[in-house]
Amino acid sequence: MHDSNLAQPLDFCLVDVFAQTRYTGNQLAVFTQARDLTPMQMQQIAQELNFSETTFILGEAAGGGYDVRIFTPVAELPFAGHPTLGTAYVLQRQVIGAPIETLTLNFQGGVIPVKFDYAAAASAFPERLWMRQNPPQFGAVLTPGDLAPVLGIAPTEIDPSVPIQSVSTGLPFIIVPLRSLNTLQSLQINLPLYYQLIERIEAQAIFVFCPEARSGECQFTVRMFADALGIPEDPATGSANGCFAGYLVEHRYLGCDQIDIQVSQGESIGRPSVLSLRAARCKTTKLIQIDVGGVVMLVAQGQFV
Repeated sequence: MHDSNLAQPLDFCLVDVFAQTRYTGNQLAVFTQARDLTPMQMQQIAQELNFSETTFILGEAAGGGYDVRIFTPVAELPFAGHPTLGTAYVLQRQVIGAPIETLTLNFQGGVIPVKFDYAAAASAFPERLWMRQNPPQFGAVLTPGDLAPVLGIAPTEIDPSVPIQSVSTGLPFIIVPLRSLNTLQSLQINLPLYYQLIERIEAQAIFVFCPEARSGECQFTVRMFADALGIPEDPATGSANGCFAGYLVEHRYLGCDQIDIQVSQGESIGRPSVLSLRAARCKTTKLIQIDVGGVVMLVAQGQFV
């Protein structure tokens, strides 16, 4: 069999993750029976769909949980946030077929537990899903002079009270604090300078935030850019927001060692999304525990033939 051909039709679901209504949030395609696919076939399918990410469920693992692989249109990822919640939702609804409290997903970047919250005891489908991300690792610190030209802004528009820093909970992001919503909305990525920047650091994605939001339910507005991963701008990035949650606690941005907030992302590209972030520093281990939550909605089901 050539890699471009399928042995049999493949069932998939299309879901919106971190959504408020259908057709908001971040789109995700989930293939429920992908054990026989090669990595090349997975990459070809992800490229054909051209969503930020597509996931492939390989089946139950001998050691527990479900093995899953994640692909952007151009590369495989070790971990990503909205694919975690969307895949868990599809597993509960389409594969397990019964209410459950938790399950675990096994990615190349680690094992991620997902918790299901139900609005009512009799509900068959969860109201909200939560993933526990790995403790954050804090990497390189950069300067406003490094990032301002890449973002098309003046260095003075970057908040100097906290660092520009690479943070990872399985996938690294450069986290950039901005002073205002106006600045965040006006960003124009300079792609040649972006590619020059990521040549010298591990992180391939830039995550910017400001402490303002259009609606009262959210405390922050954020954007995420990752052209090198085939994602010019992402509508909702669970992995990056997990890093952001850890960053807020590590640098006591809100003046405390724990947070419980909501974040707005995606308005600038017509896919408004809301992400719930909880993080706290454990008093015994000193590690930062991070949970990222959101609503998942089933939009479509189909087959690749």
